[in-house]
Amino acid sequence: MSTETDTTKPAQQDTSDNRPYAVILYGATSFVGQITAHYLTNFLSNAKNKDGSKVTWAIAGRDEEKLNELQSKLESKVDIIIANSKDSASLDEMTKQTQVIISTVGPYLKYGEPLIKSCAENGTDYVDLTGEAIFIKDMMDKYQDTAKQSGARIVNSCGFDSIPSDLGVYFTQTKAEEKFGEACNVIHMRVKAAKGGISGGTIASMATIFEEVGEDKSRRQQVANPYLLNDDTDVPNVRQDNVSKPEYDSTHKRWLAPFVMASINTRIVHRSNQLLGYEYGRDFKYDEAMWMKDGVKGKLSSYAMSAGLLGFATAMMIKPSRELLSKHVLPKAGTGPSKDEQENGYFDIRHFGQTAKNDTITVKVTGDKDPGYGSTSRMLAQAALCLAQDISKEDVGGGFWTPASAMGDKLIARLEEHSGLSFEVIDG
Repeated sequence: MSTETDTTKPAQQDTSDNRPYAVILYGATSFVGQITAHYLTNFLSNAKNKDGSKVTWAIAGRDEEKLNELQSKLESKVDIIIANSKDSASLDEMTKQTQVIISTVGPYLKYGEPLIKSCAENGTDYVDLTGEAIFIKDMMDKYQDTAKQSGARIVNSCGFDSIPSDLGVYFTQTKAEEKFGEACNVIHMRVKAAKGGISGGTIASMATIFEEVGEDKSRRQQVANPYLLNDDTDVPNVRQDNVSKPEYDSTHKRWLAPFVMASINTRIVHRSNQLLGYEYGRDFKYDEAMWMKDGVKGKLSSYAMSAGLLGFATAMMIKPSRELLSKHVLPKAGTGPSKDEQENGYFDIRHFGQTAKNDTITVKVTGDKDPGYGSTSRMLAQAALCLAQDISKEDVGGGFWTPASAMGDKLIARLEEHSGLSFEVIDG
């Protein structure tokens, strides 16, 4: 599949030779930032640029003391850059020094815009791990034209939100075209198994979204729109399925329950379809759900999870209950699963594709670490390095992209080689 459809983008200057760093990790002292910093330290210790030179990178944030403490724990010394989202001059000074910024500073609705703005204005590529679709929509509306002019490639959702879904669909469609000569017009993604923890930062992002949705009716309408991130003039109007309550999958003899990340993943997948010139088809349908067991046990699990998610969402949209949960029940910012939990986590998801001629294909996407942290840190780092080293601005110009539309096969190759992910066609 092609990963570039814009034939009218303006000429853009490649400034990479003038910038001392390939990558700067901003928010390096956050929970996932620290994991990413350790991964980058180990991975880049033996990595080289195409010309054989050493890959240079730096850690950044607002707290010099915490950055120094992090640096003391890394296996090799890296440069430290002080920058603050409330100080635009410091952000500009930082973004002008690097090819790619990795941002782990959330909630992005609260703290993310100044860095996006700086990257868009200074022609700096950017990746993050946001699961906040309304944040991405806001930033596209404000900075798409600026990013196109400067050459900044902005790629959101480069963690478990939404790389396994987005690249899983891309991989499934690529294999369907090879095997059947056409793309699938329907793909169902099912989470077969996953083991991992949740951090205070993730909870803070969820709380911010629920706060916005609870207080603003227009935000609720945005969240409900499956094509929220499609910004072309002729957006498809196909009704998309949404597993929002217990359902029985008679084909695979499994109960289904809602998947909490479907609301961001499905929007990213539909945007990829747009950016790839609707290679999946304008009538393409996509949904996500959790697989439960068959029988009474599976039915009870499905109803319990559905009720739990509904109750959590309702509580988080009401200020008193949201504050009560945040203060006394949910993980605090800066906390998350232990190193052993990250190492022993995993995920196994399946994409079930079907073409208009009823040909079927099944793809298995797995990761060998905790999905939200151990695997996410690796996906995030490799996405940044893929932009810096593998994707020229002649091939993919400035603007807001998705992992599949910007990096496609090259990112899949990196993830399989360096991140413990696997993409494969299986039977059934």
